[in-house]
This record gives sequence, C-alpha cells and structure tokens, in this order.
Amino acid sequence: MNSKDVNNWIMYHEIHKLSRMGFSCPKIARYAVMDSRTVRKYLNMTEDEYEDFLIKNQYRHKLLNPYEDFVREKLAKFPETSSAQIFDWLKEHYPDLPKVSVRTVYNFTMFVRQKHNIPVAINPREYGALEDLPYGYQAQVDFGVYNMRTSSGKRKKVWFFTMVLSRSRMKYVWFSDKSFTSLTTCQAHEKSFSFFNGVPLTIVYDQDRVMVVDENFGDIILTRFFREYTRSRSFGLHFCRKADPESKGKVENVVQYVKKNFLYNRLYHDVDTLNQEALAWLGRTANALEHNYTKRIPASEFLVEKKHLKPYFPMQIEEPEEGYYSVRKNNVVAFKSNFYSVPTGTYQKGIMKVILKEKIETIEIFTTDGVLICTHKKAMGKGRTISNSNHKRDRSKSILQMSELVASRFSSMDTANRYLAEIKSRYPRYMRDQLQCLQKVLGQSNDASLNDKTLDFCIQNQLYSATEFVQAWHVLEAQQDVRIKLPEIKPLGGNETFTKTNETPLISDIDDYESIFNA
Repeated sequence: MNSKDVNNWIMYHEIHKLSRMGFSCPKIARYAVMDSRTVRKYLNMTEDEYEDFLIKNQYRHKLLNPYEDFVREKLAKFPETSSAQIFDWLKEHYPDLPKVSVRTVYNFTMFVRQKHNIPVAINPREYGALEDLPYGYQAQVDFGVYNMRTSSGKRKKVWFFTMVLSRSRMKYVWFSDKSFTSLTTCQAHEKSFSFFNGVPLTIVYDQDRVMVVDENFGDIILTRFFREYTRSRSFGLHFCRKADPESKGKVENVVQYVKKNFLYNRLYHDVDTLNQEALAWLGRTANALEHNYTKRIPASEFLVEKKHLKPYFPMQIEEPEEGYYSVRKNNVVAFKSNFYSVPTGTYQKGIMKVILKEKIETIEIFTTDGVLICTHKKAMGKGRTISNSNHKRDRSKSILQMSELVASRFSSMDTANRYLAEIKSRYPRYMRDQLQCLQKVLGQSNDASLNDKTLDFCIQNQLYSATEFVQAWHVLEAQQDVRIKLPEIKPLGGNETFTKTNETPLISDIDDYESIFNA
C-alpha cells in the first residue's frame, strides 16, 4: 500500500468519524476540501466497497491527465482559483484542448487538489430567485474596479463597465484606465448597444454619482449629460435604492465573474489589449458556457432575444463643457480631491452643475447663470470635507404622525388625507421625504385659506407630489400678495378747488359773434 492509498483510507475514516460526531455533509465537505455529494457517497460505502472503489480508480484514465502539471502549478501559486477559471486558462494556453464539459474540469481540478493537498477557501453568496422577464425587456448595468498586476510587478487599477441582458444573460464588459465620468459612461452604453446590435426597453442601475444627482423624493434627478443622452436613446430607467443589490443581482454576479474568472492574476499591459482580451473571453467563456442558473448558453439565447431589442443606430457623443462641476446628492461638490458643501435645497431646485472659482484663500461656487451660491475657505491637503452643517433626515416621528401633522394644516383633514394617500400610492418608498417637503412649505405660513386653495388646485389638476404642491403654493402666494393701487388724483388748483365748485362760468352773448361775422 503506497502513501496515496494510506491518505485515502485516512480521509475515509475521518469522514465517517465526523459524521458520527454529528457534522453535516456540507461541513464535512468544507473540512475535507471536496464536494458534499462525494462525502455522501463515501458515507454510504462500507470498507469493502471503498477498497473496490480505490482499486478501480487506480486504472481509470483521465482525459485531462496531460495538463495535470499546468493545473497543479496554477493551484499551488493561486490556491483560491476556481475550476471555472482553470477551464478558461486551459482554453487560453492550449488551443488544442479536447472538448470537455465544465463538470469534467471541476472533477479534475478537485482531483488535483486532493492529490497534491491544495485546499481552497469558499465564500458563497446568496441571492433570491426572480421570475424570467420577457425577451428584450431589461438589461442591468454596474461598475467595478480591480487592481491588476503588471509585468514589472507593480499594481495598476482598472475600472470596468458591464451590462447583461436579463433574459438571455448575454454579457458585455468594457475597461478604462480612469474612473468613469458621465461622458465615458455614455460611451460605454454605446459600445454595449453596438455589441448587442440593439437597445433594451429598460435598464436597471445603482444610484451612481456619474448618473444621478439626487433621489428628490422619488423624482430622480439625473446629471445633465446623462439625462440628455437617455432622452436621445429613449430607453426606460430604473434606479435601485441604497443597500438593495437584489434588485440587480444578475449584473452583481457578472461583476464578480469578471473579477474572479477573467481578471484574477491576469497581467496588465495596456487598456486596449485588456479590452481585446475581454472580448475574446466573452466569446469563449462568459457567453459560450452554460449559465449555472438558467442551464442555457447565453450566446444561443441571445439569438432569440436580439429580435426583441429596439434597433440600434450609432450615435455621436460630444465632449461636455469644461469648467462645470456636479452637485452630488449629499449636497457637496468635489474639487481637487476635497468636498465643499452647498446650502440645503440646492439640489432640490434642479441645480446639477455649478461653476467653481478658485481664489487665493477661498472657493466660490456659482450657478451656471453666474449667481453666487456660497463661499468656502480653501481646504488644505486632500480628502477633506468643508461643510457648514450636516443634513440628515428626521426619523424621530413615524410616517403616520407626520401625515396627521401635515393634514392638520388644512381645513378639511379628510380631503388632505385622501391627497396624501394618493401621494403614498405613487411614491411608497419616498413618503417620508414627501411629507418633510410638505411640512417645510406649510410651516412658512399660518394662512389656512392659502393651504386649502393650493390643495384644491393640486387635486383638480392631479398634481400628486410634494414638489408640485410647493410650486403651486408659491405661485398662489405670489398672486395673493398682489394689490392693485390706483394712482392718486390731485385736483387742479390745489386747496381752492372746493371753494370754486359753486361758481358759475362766464357765458358769451351770441350777438357779439354775429356782429364779428357780418363786419
């Protein structure tokens, strides 16, 4: 009996020992670095059956045996490498690799790990199941960043944009050596649409600062450049709320797939070469292999989905104007690696871009129309936030209490409650923000008639949002303050006018005029 057989028998008895101690098959599998189904199979074997199994495997030929040294070298150098990435490396380095399944590569990788005692750390991620969407209906977009190794041993940070079609799982990825801006994000969209040769009906996003300025109580405010681009392309937008990755779990998986399968331990040369390698990877692996969840090949499914995409026509994207800075949704402006706050409500007024003027000791922030917003003392160093105060949402009161408080500002609380219920049905996730906006404007005046008049106007015109109510309130307030002033009439003659009202004017004799005409 050789050392390998001894190790196998030790493993067999260790598995049975852990089972008798009450450990489950998945826990034993993680401890023994093997598949849980293999553990279950060994537990169902007697010692005689296991001995026959070992004898049979000694003479079993493996199709990937010629590549054992390559796999062992990769696993020894990078123990956490997955079998999917091993499969991709084999296809990349051996063009004549025989046609094998993903499962065959997985079994061979686990065989090499057990043979040479190379364990792996497992960190699973869990996602909820979603129903399949119609073909061509939705795509999901996300960004990623990764530190790559260079040939000189240094590190190079790269950013990437990825889009996946929700039904077919067809993927696209584009890399950049700089962080994404509104311009490069729109360019990445164009490259994705060109790759798919079509445009989906709806795209799901995170609230990334290159696209979104602020949630605005549910009425999302986009950056100027991205807003103009989406209007030109005419596709639907859906933005997830914070800490809600399940809303776009498909593309979240793609980001991890790019990092762990394509980028992991790949050398960086230049961004053009990286994008060429990425296209090759998409063709041979990401879109060519059976999807683990759908059990279908994305490239094959895409042949059906591309018929349901909107037609794609190339679009020329022009450079944005220079010298403008975006107002972020937390009311700050980034300038030379520091952050300067703007007054509360600036982003609510729709200001997405501002102009910064740098003085010797101060920073002046202007609107695009040249109106001064605020002035800050110039920050020393980098990474500092210069702010006058912190603005946080008030959560001390429940939404029900806030609704009752707002409704009490009107004469008819029933009418106000119906109006608030309609707002809640339209903006259920932003009801607290809507109520806070209403509280702010209603607290500016004690004139109940103005509040009632505004409420009636909004109901008649179906204006069911806090921002529209505020606009109508200010318009009606301005009309109410208008007073028509008649000009003061000053009588001729000053104070003597009233003393002459009873005087009789002089009357000429008609005979005088006749004598003049007959002369």
